[in-house]
Amino acid sequence: MSQKLGFLPTLPSLLIAPGIPIIHRDLSWLQFNERVLNEAREQSNPVLERVKFLAISQSNLDEFFMIRYASLARSIQTLSRTNPEKAERTSEIRDSVLESVAQFTGRQADTLELLAAELDTKGIQVVRGANPGESGFFAGETVFREQILPLLTVPAPFRFSELIDLENLQSAVIFKNDRWTKLPKSMPGVYLAPHDAGVFVFFLDDLVLTHLDPSFGAVGILRLTKDGDFSIDLEEEDPENIPDVVRSGIGKRDKGRAVRLQYFGAFEDAFFTEALRTLKLQPGQLMTAAGSLFLQSLWTMVNQCPESVMAAHPHLKNAPLESRIPRLFERSEEIFEEIRHADILLHHPYDSFDAFVKYLQMACVDPQVRSIEQTVYRMDALSPMIDSLKTAAKTKKVVVVIELRARFDELNNLRLADDLKKAGVEVHFGFGKLKLHAKIVLITREEKDATGVLNEVQYTHISTGNYNAATARLYTDLAVFTAHKEVGADARLFFDAVVQEQVPSSFKYFVAAPTRLHRRLIAHIEQEARAAKAGNKARIVAKVNALVDLEVIDKLYQASQAGVQIDLIVRGACSLIPGIQGLSENIRVISVVDRFLEHSRIYYFANARAIYLCSADWMPRNFFSRLELAFKISDPFVYRYIEEVVIPIFLSDVVKARELTPLGTWKKRTVTGAKANFSPFLKNLFKGLPLRSQFLFEELARRGYAGTPLAEKPRASEMKKAGLGESQSPAPLE
Repeated sequence: MSQKLGFLPTLPSLLIAPGIPIIHRDLSWLQFNERVLNEAREQSNPVLERVKFLAISQSNLDEFFMIRYASLARSIQTLSRTNPEKAERTSEIRDSVLESVAQFTGRQADTLELLAAELDTKGIQVVRGANPGESGFFAGETVFREQILPLLTVPAPFRFSELIDLENLQSAVIFKNDRWTKLPKSMPGVYLAPHDAGVFVFFLDDLVLTHLDPSFGAVGILRLTKDGDFSIDLEEEDPENIPDVVRSGIGKRDKGRAVRLQYFGAFEDAFFTEALRTLKLQPGQLMTAAGSLFLQSLWTMVNQCPESVMAAHPHLKNAPLESRIPRLFERSEEIFEEIRHADILLHHPYDSFDAFVKYLQMACVDPQVRSIEQTVYRMDALSPMIDSLKTAAKTKKVVVVIELRARFDELNNLRLADDLKKAGVEVHFGFGKLKLHAKIVLITREEKDATGVLNEVQYTHISTGNYNAATARLYTDLAVFTAHKEVGADARLFFDAVVQEQVPSSFKYFVAAPTRLHRRLIAHIEQEARAAKAGNKARIVAKVNALVDLEVIDKLYQASQAGVQIDLIVRGACSLIPGIQGLSENIRVISVVDRFLEHSRIYYFANARAIYLCSADWMPRNFFSRLELAFKISDPFVYRYIEEVVIPIFLSDVVKARELTPLGTWKKRTVTGAKANFSPFLKNLFKGLPLRSQFLFEELARRGYAGTPLAEKPRASEMKKAGLGESQSPAPLE
């Protein structure tokens, strides 16, 4: 079903230049969240997977208001003083956003009703507003009495001026006699109560209003969202003071201005009038709950559904993914030899992230390894990598560069930094105004060459995703292990620069933001355009999470007009509008929302014969406000695999992919159009299988990549057995 834009693409505020339309990034992002919600309504998905997507749609929306809507509101406030005309146009965007969100909230509520009805047939009863004698009432009363009531404080006098004192995303119960009580943020939003025939599911807000003693006169529950975005400039800070500066900055998240007020219950209009006036909110920022204020907590149902219910209904969830760990990751000497021989590509989660964890653990105890250097943006708090790095620090040089300002992971990263420092790890931080977003590990190992002379060999791992074992099971990412000297030299330059709090710039295989990445992409796009005009091969394929940079969009439009065929795989916000005659008719945009969160970034330029893996999306913040790395693929087998297999599989998806139309709507794709992306080899390989990209990647990994360029690579151990002597890496692509 197509999604309406909810605005006219010809609004002056939406133009790069007269006649060049874009979709406003926030409206485009709301379309993405609609695609997430559509997965919650998709009957072919197992019902608990659908519940998961409903929860994700709400947590996404919470973050949208904290970050994007808050930014929009700040822009209007600033522009009203400096550029009233632009402030008015931006206000139109804000109004469109609020209207779209109101409609979206209604669809969330409808989706909850649909899911509750289906869950009921599986022994999972979502209980709301139950009366005495109705199913689940007494179980809910027990949950309330034992798990909720002991945590509630005595109602205190209520003043509208104190609403702003609520923490970000905190809720409060409002009573008739001008009293209120705040609900601790630590309280679960969803509770489960197993019974003989299945399990009851309760929402916190419903339990409170249903089972709180009527004499208290509870009217309803409010939930306040605040501006949660804040920037911390470390330009002038002493490295020793950085953790304290970041700690003090985190508190700003609960002290920001109000951006949304949600409610559950029956409030008087006069109450809301005064609440909005006090909080300085527009009427559109007051929103009724989509069935509950705690949809985001439905993860509890997904993760804690009783085994008895799962056994009685075995298809409530997707079958667990059987991630593959290549055998060569079992022995230290073998894995280093294989990497010396040829680059290794892993596609997570189909290739298990445990392969990287094993690699790092082996390096940490390998006596030949002299140093380990790693960046960290997000790392799970219980990661086994932490203990390995701490152990390694006893015998080797271990350097970890941590970005303390990773949004919502600041406290975790502060604890990690402190833990590693105490163990003797050399810890450095992101610096200045730039967030360190690059994902790279450099291992230096002492090895004998063919003549018996000891040399240092550098092993580089670079990834599109975080070194986080928890999210690596849920996100799709690409990572490369390589021992190429030039790449190792680039990695050495990178770490030498960042530990000195300098921005690295001059590389052979890396391209860094904020210094060169944006210019390099523009140059590549212009080169493809020149090639197309000259009648030569020209094509651009980019897979990113967001495309909102106006200069890049303008250059893509120009390349389309020059005849370049452009395919864009954009998971989230995409401001570019494809298929407009005379402007973007050679551009196609698809988005894939499926079981795993698409997170890998791939840039492909056919005329330049260049493929990059990157940590950066095509957004101004990635180009100019973060330290990012793009890695040019040098291994010919990996290059061919991405060009001949990965890209065509994404472009073939007709099950979970949606295509952006010239009208700014999203539609399902046709099988005929998608199959055109398949070579005869791929058609034969996947004969009879559904054209669903994530399913096909899972199948490839299960087959050990048989029939693909990755399988054509002779292994170092195989060459030794064949008596071919010391293996050599293939010549890198220039």
